[in-house]
Amino acid sequence: MIPSDYAPWLWLFSILLLLRVLGQLVVVLRAPRWLPPMHQWQSGLLPYPVLLLGQVLVLILMFRICVDFTLDHGMFVQPYPGRARYVLWFSSLYCGGMVVRYVIWMWRRPDQRWFGGTIPIIFHCVVAAFLFTFGMYHVRLAG
Repeated sequence: MIPSDYAPWLWLFSILLLLRVLGQLVVVLRAPRWLPPMHQWQSGLLPYPVLLLGQVLVLILMFRICVDFTLDHGMFVQPYPGRARYVLWFSSLYCGGMVVRYVIWMWRRPDQRWFGGTIPIIFHCVVAAFLFTFGMYHVRLAG
């Protein structure tokens, strides 16, 4: 078990989130018909500039972690006691929260079954999968 074994998955989740952010940015700037409208891309809880800044910061961190895993060294591949349990617990809670959010959304918005308004939910699950993969590396490292 070496960090580079986990790197392809971490890169996949990072690139998926990057594509989501780029798609959302394209909708804001140009709004092509083949992409969903803006209200499908975000929940509206945050103003778009704040959301975009947060997404960029998350992506920077994700790509930094990916580089460490690809190179098999760096701060994010070093063992830290307790990191794995916390990250796995958080990623499971995070993904579980998105499942609950999906169920509530479908219950409140039956006209949008199965995929209406789910872009934010799906990509929160992508981030949770990134965290879960990161946590599994550290669980196996500690074990």
